[in-house]
Amino acid sequence: MNQHLRHQPIPFIDTVAQRQRLGQSLDAAVARVLAHCQFLGGPEITQLETELAAFCGAKYAVSCSSGTDALLMVLMAKGIGPGDAVLCPSFTFCATGEAVALTGATPVFVDVLEDTFNIDPASLRRGIATATRLGLKPKAVIPVDLFGQSAQHDLIAAVAEAEGLFVLDDAAQGFGASYKGRRIGTFGLATATSFYPAKPLGCYGDGGAILTDDADLLDKLRSVRAHGGGADRYDNIRLGLTARLDTIQAAVLIEKLKIFEDEIAARNVVADRYTRGLTDVVNVPRLAEGCTSVWAQYTIRLPKGIDRDQFQAALKAQGIPTVIYYPKSMHQQTAYRIFPVADGGLPVSERLSSDVISLPMHAYFDEPTQSRIIEAVRGAVAG
Repeated sequence: MNQHLRHQPIPFIDTVAQRQRLGQSLDAAVARVLAHCQFLGGPEITQLETELAAFCGAKYAVSCSSGTDALLMVLMAKGIGPGDAVLCPSFTFCATGEAVALTGATPVFVDVLEDTFNIDPASLRRGIATATRLGLKPKAVIPVDLFGQSAQHDLIAAVAEAEGLFVLDDAAQGFGASYKGRRIGTFGLATATSFYPAKPLGCYGDGGAILTDDADLLDKLRSVRAHGGGADRYDNIRLGLTARLDTIQAAVLIEKLKIFEDEIAARNVVADRYTRGLTDVVNVPRLAEGCTSVWAQYTIRLPKGIDRDQFQAALKAQGIPTVIYYPKSMHQQTAYRIFPVADGGLPVSERLSSDVISLPMHAYFDEPTQSRIIEAVRGAVAG
């Protein structure tokens, strides 16, 4: 390979290639919003919500300002607050537990499975017992479809039903994936997702959505989204947020949704190439039976004895970026150490935080570029 090309920087996520593919359709979509000037609540909002619900098979979609607000809105609509416990995996982005803490409720952190990185039903049961022992009222569980792979929703639903909890699926990274033939967005009471630009379906700023089949929850979510308003917008009937999605972001997402199926297929091709090229030198991610992934990240685990900092530096020297998701699980982070963890501790989360690293992943990789990454990973492990 040409020495110049060998060290030319590779983007971690290539939003430019997607922008070029969509071309003038995006410009035209934004121009329509600039023409009608309905920057909040424009017709694109209703269109996007209809199309999101249809895409995954949910009855309703409520667009909002971020994936974090999507989680928070559901918790607020359900009246979650002080004295309540909400069970969350610790190996996740902080927003999962943050939304719980912002309501005044207590996040109780539970462990994840070593192979899929998703919530461990056995640890979930222990976490519920821990919460009860501490005098908290277990009300909900927030499984996460981490790195794009669906959690094992049947098992989670069984525990939740037995314990009287509702399920709020955190699909910030998993929208577009499926479990046993059903798309994410149709499990539990509600599903929250994110349209942050780096997500598989991302807008050009912050954005999110909630999917649900519950009409009563739908009405409450719409109220919470706009300051808790009721029939009279100046007689607010509950505490709420400023959590609307901008119309321009909806317009962008409508265009991106048109190619999303194709991009999911392309992401799976990229993931398969990585797995074939790396399975004998690192621990590659595995799909659980019945699960599909949209591969928001391709996260490997380094073998024992490989220094992660040195590995990361070796790839960076060749123009290959990597990111560690997550160097500290939530229960290890400064703001969240005060919250309880499931009995028996969270050893898997702690091990994962010490040895995971994510490789560049997007739908627009060509084979030579990806081969360069695979070669670099193999070399860094070997040497």
